[in-house]
Amino acid sequence: MEIVLISLLNGLVYGMLLFMLASGLTLIFSMMGVLNFAHASIYMIGAYLAFTVSQVLGFFPALIIAPILCGLLGAAIEIYGLRRVHHNGHIAELLFTFGLVFIIQRGVQMTWGMLPMAYRVPAILDFPLFTVYGANFPAYRGFMLLISAGMLLATWLLLKKTRIGLIIQAALTHPQMASSLGHNVPMVFTIVFAGGCLLAGLAGVIGGNYQTTEPGMAEAMGPIVFVVVVFGGLGSLAGCFIASIVMGVIQTFAVVIDYSFIDFLKPLGISVTADNLLTEILTVPVARIGALLPFAMMILILLFRPRGLLGTRDT
Repeated sequence: MEIVLISLLNGLVYGMLLFMLASGLTLIFSMMGVLNFAHASIYMIGAYLAFTVSQVLGFFPALIIAPILCGLLGAAIEIYGLRRVHHNGHIAELLFTFGLVFIIQRGVQMTWGMLPMAYRVPAILDFPLFTVYGANFPAYRGFMLLISAGMLLATWLLLKKTRIGLIIQAALTHPQMASSLGHNVPMVFTIVFAGGCLLAGLAGVIGGNYQTTEPGMAEAMGPIVFVVVVFGGLGSLAGCFIASIVMGVIQTFAVVIDYSFIDFLKPLGISVTADNLLTEILTVPVARIGALLPFAMMILILLFRPRGLLGTRDT
């Protein structure tokens, strides 16, 4: 029970971090139809900016300043980059954001170096929040859950209960009509892209010291974020939330499961005795292949439900 509860809490924390990062990508795709390959790179920039600002002003000012800077960077990318290549189609947009990945990575390495940064949890949040079966649950992880839940609520209220949210949805579905009513549709798209980058930067601020702030952090988080978006359904914020929690819990539980698939089959009376490749695969402990499980689930959902859990687009 101790392992179950601790793994569940850690999986929830990791899943909410994934959601904070993936929700920005989902918003950008659902509103603009742009699959931003550089989204995880903005997450990395958010972590590095938070480290730099926190060295001067402290963690909590960095929690505000770094996401805003990432949002401004996103606005500049949309105005001076994506808007210019948009008329060439989605392939041009994908190639543009793909190139940004390498530019941002090299820029980070040139600015902050190749070594990990000493970005630590703030001392005010560095204490056990509560104890479960003798194991301490850090207060900072509770803080991460609080920030993630607040971001989810704020995003939902903005899109569903405000005039700005209505204008954004109108510009998505009927851009010509929204433009005829006097709304600046290109500016709406800029705000959406900047907002998605702001969320990625916020995830970098609270995730940079939860994990490690180093030049390879975008490469580590980028693939799993795309898995979450595809599994939940392209353009679906609710699907993104469900997929994030599922992936976070699965990856966390997989690390502590010291059983193979054959061990799970034995209680069912199924035994595998043949000495072949399949047997060797089935005897591999789940903990060793835990990182592969989200990608296997993505393949399965693409085979049987290409639109994802709650997605509305088949392509």
